[in-house]
Amino acid sequence: MRTIDELTNSPRGRAAQAGVPLIPLPRESAQATVRTAPPARAATAVPASASTGVAEMLRGPIRSARVLMSLPAAVYLSVSTERGNDVVGVLTSDAARLPLGCVLFRPSNGRPLVALPTGAPAEVGGGRIIVGDLAVSAAAWWDPRPRLPHSRPALLPEGVRQLRNALYGEGVPHSAFTLPGLPTGPGGPLAALRGAVRRADLDAALRTAARLIGLGPGLTPAGDDVMAGTMAGLVLLGHPAAERFAAGVYSLAAGRTTELSRALLRHAAAGRVSGEYAAVLQGLVGERPLTPAIAGLLATGSTSGRAMALGLCTAIDLVDRTTRR
Repeated sequence: MRTIDELTNSPRGRAAQAGVPLIPLPRESAQATVRTAPPARAATAVPASASTGVAEMLRGPIRSARVLMSLPAAVYLSVSTERGNDVVGVLTSDAARLPLGCVLFRPSNGRPLVALPTGAPAEVGGGRIIVGDLAVSAAAWWDPRPRLPHSRPALLPEGVRQLRNALYGEGVPHSAFTLPGLPTGPGGPLAALRGAVRRADLDAALRTAARLIGLGPGLTPAGDDVMAGTMAGLVLLGHPAAERFAAGVYSLAAGRTTELSRALLRHAAAGRVSGEYAAVLQGLVGERPLTPAIAGLLATGSTSGRAMALGLCTAIDLVDRTTRR
């Protein structure tokens, strides 16, 4: 394993090895980061690959933050901003690559993150995140909005079939699909969502979102993940009403779900997604191997990956039916 010093001395080479596309930091922003950097503290400097989705917070003034949750593979922080609270995550290299994350170049089994109590103080801004004994700074940047060949990309039919078979099971009716914490049966929200898709009725799908947001256990309820996958898919696949739908779903999330989940819905509304979700989309347009990408997405979290995949399939069907009409 390479040392922290070796990693720090070669951010461009390290990012290339990790498969992370480098996004150069503009010279003016880099200078601003230096000018606004806080005084040195007794904290261990740790480099990371940061999502451009949190660049504004990282490059901006120093803001107070608090720990939402601390896990071996992730620490999530609630940050006070002018627009209200936002969320940024410090993630290990083997965690899901969320669009609000700064990804360390070390896995969780090396224990780079020290457990912190919920509510513990932190700071974000001035070019870094200070949490516990760590001072995390961006050595490279990655864009959480996947680059697709066209604003309305054509998907490989065989790839779409492969995704559906992996999600639902080959030969299994879609009505048999379940997610923990979500009601099943003909009167459940998933059945209502399927009906809205069959009719290509985006307003009905939005009404279903009112039943799904906040539904399910965990920091990101399964109902939210389904909607996040649907929103992002509509945006990235060029549905003509994607912006209206995404704005509607995001407005429903206020007061209905967790702080982390609402932040992820905001990123999804802008087409910013996890690296695992982006890999599947890129596989569906033939730009990378699809089979490992699907496996990676479905393995994310206890329910999040399957729920996001369901949302993507929902978006694909809505775009297809709208186009045909």
